[in-house]
Amino acid sequence: MIRKWFSWSSVGGVFLLMASTGFARSTDYPAMASPDLYLMDHAAEIAFARSAAPPSISDGASVMVLGAHGFESAANGTNGFVCIVERAWDKAFSDPEFWNPKMRGPVCMNEPAVRTVLPVMLERARWALGGLSKDQMEARSRASSIAKTTPEAGAMSFMMAKGQYLSDGDGQWYPHVMFFSPHTDPSAWGANLKGSPVFGDPTSSPFTLFFIPVRRWSDGTLVDYGPPAGSSDHHH
Repeated sequence: MIRKWFSWSSVGGVFLLMASTGFARSTDYPAMASPDLYLMDHAAEIAFARSAAPPSISDGASVMVLGAHGFESAANGTNGFVCIVERAWDKAFSDPEFWNPKMRGPVCMNEPAVRTVLPVMLERARWALGGLSKDQMEARSRASSIAKTTPEAGAMSFMMAKGQYLSDGDGQWYPHVMFFSPHTDPSAWGANLKGSPVFGDPTSSPFTLFFIPVRRWSDGTLVDYGPPAGSSDHHH
């Protein structure tokens, strides 16, 4: 039974415990794993990327898949959206799961996000698969004009894939829509406040992310568990 999400009494805490699953803990990712562990079958990755958004959106979207040297175009779309599957190196450099090879986050971005957010993701993938360490990537990001790009007004994305795996702590987390903002205090959006349905993550360099959970996965099925934890425990 779905609980009423908009009457949450608090935020914070971990909503999904993964300790009994046998997955590696976040302290097990001090460096990049074998590159092959981050790759997927291309046909499977195309389908998985499209699962980020309802078919009315993703069927007309372009799709990019991860290759040996970075993301590559796999399907041309007609509606301006682009769907990809994020890997863990899109997390903040301080995140202990930065190199978690299990992380798979299907995301479908609208045109403003494609212009000002997607290039950051593509650049990081090239760096990671080019063999750079996290410290080297962080240093490059400080000098990169792409990494310093301010998200365009209206930049947003869908992350509604039932098969998403965002971290060892969050696992599947919740289907949600995500908005990209220049660095700002989450409270300016009413995020992370008692009773608010909006979560904010100001640590996701180079911008602040805002998440609004929704009640259905992209395939239309209802979410069948309680409200998510606060964004202080959820990071992309």
